[in-house]
Amino acid sequence: MAGMDLHTALLFCATVFPLICTPGPDMLFVASQSLGGGAAAGLRATAGVCAGYLLHSLLAALGLAALVAASPLLFQALRWIGVAYLAWLAFKLLRAALRPGALELRPAGARADALRRGFLTAALNPKGMMIYLAILPQFMRADAPAAPQAIALSAVFVAGCGLVYAALSLLLGRGARGGAGDQPKLGGRRRRWIDGVAGGLIAAAAGKLALS
Repeated sequence: MAGMDLHTALLFCATVFPLICTPGPDMLFVASQSLGGGAAAGLRATAGVCAGYLLHSLLAALGLAALVAASPLLFQALRWIGVAYLAWLAFKLLRAALRPGALELRPAGARADALRRGFLTAALNPKGMMIYLAILPQFMRADAPAAPQAIALSAVFVAGCGLVYAALSLLLGRGARGGAGDQPKLGGRRRRWIDGVAGGLIAAAAGKLALS
């Protein structure tokens, strides 16, 4: 990998893997999507989250992440926008959980929705940006160009997120909404339970981001 040797890559993996596996807004969002729409929805949310982290890596390579970190006002604004977005998603799901009746599934719309929401969840999470600012520089050589090293390390981090969240999606997606793929409706009681759990997970993600 350009700008990074194997030893550095392995050491970086060992450092960030526990962070990836620690429940945070991204993981909680993927879990909620997997429970609500099955493994396929979780995988689409995972792809969206990874795309959001790719945006963070681009900002880091361009030096814009350091600008955000240097401005407490800008950083806090970004954080609270993320909190508000997650709280809005949680409110919609919890409100739906209180409504009786079955739900007719619309797989086509759900695909784009999970992907877009996953992207926004990661892109509006400033903690992701702080990983690039606090951890990546520790594994970069001063005698080599910074941008290729940042991109290489970012690729390792995004790949790790993709693997962990994809495994979580497959694990939680068994038997969840959309898991059967051919059932057009979801029973009212089960639908309300799934919406309630998913809404609670996203509410927890919003709280975690607000208190971080």
